[in-house]
Amino acid sequence: MIRTESKKQEILKAYQFRHACKAFDVNKKISDEDFHFILETGRLSPSSYGFEPWKFVVIQNEALREKLKSVSGGAQGQLPTASHFVVILARREKGLKHDSAYVIKMMKDIHDMPEEVMKGLSGSYKSFVETKLENNDRLIFEWASKQTYIALGNMMTAAAQIGIDSCPMEGFDKKQVNAILQNEGIIDGNDFGVACMVAFGYRKEDPKRPKTRQNLDEIVEWQ
Repeated sequence: MIRTESKKQEILKAYQFRHACKAFDVNKKISDEDFHFILETGRLSPSSYGFEPWKFVVIQNEALREKLKSVSGGAQGQLPTASHFVVILARREKGLKHDSAYVIKMMKDIHDMPEEVMKGLSGSYKSFVETKLENNDRLIFEWASKQTYIALGNMMTAAAQIGIDSCPMEGFDKKQVNAILQNEGIIDGNDFGVACMVAFGYRKEDPKRPKTRQNLDEIVEWQ
């Protein structure tokens, strides 16, 4: 019980430590081992149907960061200073159809499903796409994008637990960022689109005030 309480306090301490870091210490870099750990928590994150509709592009090239900075108003302080900068992509609708090569690969090769299980899941998923997502390309991509935030949150929390700062970002021109990544040959616009960005590193200075949040009883209702 003492160990459990200690672990809970350790986790809460990490949440108190984490803040949206606007600028990082350029002289401190995350080790390969630590950043691999952060990426691994993203890889192990849950996803709807287990289809993992994401890809993590780690942008370390300074010239490419500068190009992204010109169309990313919300990342002006993070792009030049972050130890590691990640653009999180969501898989586009073509790859998320029930009979797409990607979905079949996930069921057959990754999850090693028997044929009869694959058939049942494929039927269930086809119905979900047709009814809940209206077989609409935009809604399918938005559904995939929402799932990337699960991996995003897990990576930021994991980073905080080992003393590494982070900052998630949506303040960028998605159309132009997609265009830059396509021109650089990093993505095929038919396969992936940008969902969000996140920077990792070590804070340049501590926050000017303690973390502020609403009280628990203001956001939780029991019935």
